[in-house]
Amino acid sequence: MNMALLPLTSNLLPLFVAIPLGSAFVVSLLGKKWRGFSDTFSNLATFSLFSLSSFSLLLIKQFGTIVYKIGGWIPPIGICMVLDSLTSFMLITVNLIAFLVTIYSISYMERYTDKWKFYTLFLLMLAGMNGVIVTGDLFNLFVFLEIGSISSYALVAYGVEHEELEASFKYTVMGSIASSFILLGIALLYSYTSSLNMADISRSLAQGKGSQVVFFVSVLFLMGFGLKAALVPFHAWLPDAHPSAPAPISAMLSGVLIKALGVYALARIFFNVLGMTTISSSILMVLGTISMVLGGLLALGQEDIKRLFAYSSISQIGYVILGIGMGTTLGILAGLFHLFNHAVFKSLLFLNSGSIEYATGTRDLRKIGGLTSKMPVTGYSSLVGSMSISGIPPLSGFWSKLLIILAAIEAKHFILASIAVLVSILTLAYYLKVQRFAFFGELKDSLKGIKEVPLTMKLSMITLSIICLLGGLLLIPGIQKSFLSLATEVLVNGNNYAQVIFGSIK
Repeated sequence: MNMALLPLTSNLLPLFVAIPLGSAFVVSLLGKKWRGFSDTFSNLATFSLFSLSSFSLLLIKQFGTIVYKIGGWIPPIGICMVLDSLTSFMLITVNLIAFLVTIYSISYMERYTDKWKFYTLFLLMLAGMNGVIVTGDLFNLFVFLEIGSISSYALVAYGVEHEELEASFKYTVMGSIASSFILLGIALLYSYTSSLNMADISRSLAQGKGSQVVFFVSVLFLMGFGLKAALVPFHAWLPDAHPSAPAPISAMLSGVLIKALGVYALARIFFNVLGMTTISSSILMVLGTISMVLGGLLALGQEDIKRLFAYSSISQIGYVILGIGMGTTLGILAGLFHLFNHAVFKSLLFLNSGSIEYATGTRDLRKIGGLTSKMPVTGYSSLVGSMSISGIPPLSGFWSKLLIILAAIEAKHFILASIAVLVSILTLAYYLKVQRFAFFGELKDSLKGIKEVPLTMKLSMITLSIICLLGGLLLIPGIQKSFLSLATEVLVNGNNYAQVIFGSIK
């Protein structure tokens, strides 16, 4: 590749939004007419997005940070999209899970009417997530965040049962409050800096003026994005929304949506735009620790398998925020590594729960048991996911949790390191409970006639299990540098983000 190709490669950036938006439009038009069209077309769309995301790693290695100027207008006057290492890391995470979830949905969503409506909303949600990740402009971040959020509100209610509608209403109300906080924060920043471009705002704030404005905006963003990420005490919507949604949507919500709209946006704005302060770091670490503990304790008492997984997501997001909140190189790397790992094993576990419900018609742990004898793929993949999230070596979750604990010790947060270890033991306790009640023991007489789920559902679960088994390989120096370390550097460099972006505009 040479520099003459740079304009061509930067034109790939809008495709991360254009492909899912365009695909949603095509599926809504043609999906109703031809049976199977929405399955095929949606899977092609998500596969192309995952391929582009993987290709973006090579682009960054060749060209460094790439800026796409929408309409040719140069930032900060014009709107831009940015591809840096953190963007690429998040795009791969989101689109990998989206591709595997659409494969799973081919068979799973047959039980629901109008699959084309599901795929249309799914692709809109994916467009929103990708848009949040690639945009370099705060207002457009808000617009894409709303596209992703509104689609997810509808998807939670997709089964239109009483429980689903109630959960969707609660999620919509709390999501709207979060959006209001975020919009108010953006408005205040715009009134103070006269810019919506993230790099330009970062450059203005780096001069050190308006600390009171920045502090108030930080509080608004913490509440807004904290609610999107389901951090305690902003988590009340999640335990209702995730169990109510169809299993592929539960996998997307817990696997990537709370990370793209919540954790990623929080990290990007606090590190690269507002600048991470000691107070912000302390608050994030405290909220992360509370989320870890409370999410774990609440998961322990659950009998509904999907509700247990939902509380577990709150606990694991606590680990991610604790790592990133430390602000050290090792802490951020560990947080991002756990973010990727959690996207994989939590998506796997929600797909497992969908397979259980698909085969048995229930999610209640008290009504199932001994399923591995009839559903070996679901049983063994669930065991891999459960052990990985519990931090059992040599699975992927062990390495990211170990790094978070080592980062806490390195930063002399010994109490936080101890809590992280104890919560990991607590996690193992409730996942052993899932294995004991769902997959081991005697097969109940009422379940003698069940059989393993269809091939496409098995394919997704097997692929995610393999990633859980091999996830530790991401720490091999060559792979770590291109995937994790460069993404970490983007956050560690903080306000240098502005120099990088303006230096990359060709």
